[in-house]
Amino acid sequence: MTASDQAGSAGQKRLVVVGASGMVGGYALRYALENEAVERVTSIGRRSIGISHPKLREILHRDFADCSALAETLSGQDAAVFCLGTYTGSVAEADLRRITVDYTIEFARVLRGSRPDAAFSFLSGSGADPTGRSRMPFARYKGEAENALLAAGFPHIYLFRPAYIYPVEPRKEPNFSYRLLRAIYPAFRALFPNQVIRADDLARVMVDVVVSEAGQRGGPVFENRDIRAMVEALSASASAIA
Repeated sequence: MTASDQAGSAGQKRLVVVGASGMVGGYALRYALENEAVERVTSIGRRSIGISHPKLREILHRDFADCSALAETLSGQDAAVFCLGTYTGSVAEADLRRITVDYTIEFARVLRGSRPDAAFSFLSGSGADPTGRSRMPFARYKGEAENALLAAGFPHIYLFRPAYIYPVEPRKEPNFSYRLLRAIYPAFRALFPNQVIRADDLARVMVDVVVSEAGQRGGPVFENRDIRAMVEALSASASAIA
């Protein structure tokens, strides 16, 4: 692969989206496919996303405990948007740690070895605790994953910590808490605007930051307030162009 091949056409980026069958990952995939600055999108996941698009290549990878087989695919990527994850309470704690920490570290290891200069956009969560002292497993494991990514040596790493992610489209909520939050979302958003973010808006900034590299001016950690500010900046920019 030549340098010009790696750079893409006319400065366009080649992105890999991990976890596109999930809510945020699905929006990230759609936005990347629509983005003129993106030449090609590779979706890597454990199940098919059922989408066909000229810019899209889909790779099914069942076991993220070993991503060695992805090395050749990842060698051609400029950036990764990593949205693979699961909900607290939906799996045993050991599985939660494996999915949240081990899978992230293993994928990052192979990406870093295959494309050392790739940018990495990671879906973390509000309350992620890099100190490991939190009583909440989700917070500890997201913090552990963040620490590993920061230590991996990527030149551009972006860690997104959204609070409540509003699904936008109707879905089967994973538990009672999510059903309640969806029901009271309008009031919750009005009272606590910095504690909510739309799934599509979150996905858009996760993709945009690795395409435009605008996040180099801040970060590497983006809390919910920061994410909302990025959404507003993107909307203002789009309005100015229009």
